[in-house]
Amino acid sequence: MRIFDPHIHMTSRTTDDYQAMYDAGVRALVEPAFWLGQPRTSPESFRDYFDALLGWEPFRAAQYGIAHRCTLALNPKEANDPRCTPVLDLLPRYLLKDNVVAVGEIGYDSMTPAEDAALTAQLQLAADHGLPAMVHTPHRDKLSGLRRTLDVVRESALDVERVLIDHLNETTVKEAKASGAWLGFSIYPDTKMDEERMVAVLTEYGPEKVLVNSAADWGKSDPLKTRAVGEALLAAGFDEDTVDQVLWRNPVAFYGLSGRLGDLTVPAPTGPAEHEGNSIQRGAPRTAGE
Repeated sequence: MRIFDPHIHMTSRTTDDYQAMYDAGVRALVEPAFWLGQPRTSPESFRDYFDALLGWEPFRAAQYGIAHRCTLALNPKEANDPRCTPVLDLLPRYLLKDNVVAVGEIGYDSMTPAEDAALTAQLQLAADHGLPAMVHTPHRDKLSGLRRTLDVVRESALDVERVLIDHLNETTVKEAKASGAWLGFSIYPDTKMDEERMVAVLTEYGPEKVLVNSAADWGKSDPLKTRAVGEALLAAGFDEDTVDQVLWRNPVAFYGLSGRLGDLTVPAPTGPAEHEGNSIQRGAPRTAGE
């Protein structure tokens, strides 16, 4: 089973997670820019964060045989903080980078006027740079959030078929599918969707344009939930081709709209490696008897 996790926040995960993901079949992932848990206090902190998503994290992933791409944006939660909104002026420089395969996460958290403005501006940036967009739907009042999102997308210069609407569930999937957008589902241990609910959604709506992700971050989450969905689908009678479509070909097709996805084959490391003088190795390996 080959797996492309289209939404996972590896900055907040350990190298052990990379090893476990590789062992489970993950060979590619996309890391969207998101809220770090503690508010940032200036645009400069975003600059360092974006640089890490374009440098250190791809290096770290490659040591475990996983191709790393990213999406960049001012996230919905921090769109409400005036200290952070100048990031919108910084983004065009970063959206030119080869490993940036979409603008995201953008969308709504609390559905404020500030979030309206940030979403509109970033949909325009996506259109200007020939990139698709990953849109975060709010965790509260999801159906209203979806409808408001789709209204803004339809008024933008970006075609809805170049938009991934993420964090969907049973209350929002029907209208999202009818819009023509790509459909994203986050699988969590206790919240959002789980494997059994995902099987039910795919049984009713089919696998076309559906992306399944772990959205694993610093909270209670599981970077192996994509594998769990694949196993649940097979157990429910879905064939291997359908599982491959959902877990690999659909994310490749969506992010391929950027024209930047590139070769997802990662050569095996041939020895110790460093990124700007830093290694993932913590000290010298132990020898026999130590």
